[in-house]
Amino acid sequence: MKQRNIAVLIFNDVEVLDFCGPFEVFSVTGQQDKSSPFNVYTVAEYSPISARNKLSINPHYILENCPKPDILVIPGGGGRRADGTGYGTRKEMNNQLLLDWINQRCPDVECILSVCTGALVLAKVGLVDGIAATTHHGAFDELRQLAPSAEVKEDERVVDSGKIVFSGGISAGIDAAFYLVAKLLGKETALETAAYMEYHWMGAVDVQN
Repeated sequence: MKQRNIAVLIFNDVEVLDFCGPFEVFSVTGQQDKSSPFNVYTVAEYSPISARNKLSINPHYILENCPKPDILVIPGGGGRRADGTGYGTRKEMNNQLLLDWINQRCPDVECILSVCTGALVLAKVGLVDGIAATTHHGAFDELRQLAPSAEVKEDERVVDSGKIVFSGGISAGIDAAFYLVAKLLGKETALETAAYMEYHWMGAVDVQN
């Protein structure tokens, strides 16, 4: 089995569980049988990164030297200050260097996992137009403004739109990661990983293959 590269994009004010949850799921998948189907790494524009609540992170790679990913994880996090200035995804969605990097990688990846307000970044580069999507409940209106033709599913924790799998906010990214494991490697592998993590996977019966 070919080992898939999974690049987890991080940036200042990224929500910790948005990226750490999927990172953990993908990293421990296959530990029981030593199959190691995923090579998981973080990538950022620079190092170090200061995540939410001032967690300092040294990414494995920066944009310029990141190995070619098979799967790209776009987490969320951040918001807007009282003066209207954005931070986290609300800032990065206007970071042309980052948007260009995403645009360059997306055509060649097998799948994109959008967590929380990562959907806003993907909408900014036009990848959410005309498809079903979801995001954090506090960002539904923003997503509709950025992608008016998208079908925003407010009641869905995980939305599979083919190449892009979307999740709701924060902890929903863990469910989406298990969903993607099941889609790529089979439900049994996802359930084994969930059992190892002692996690009750909510989407265990709804995988689209």
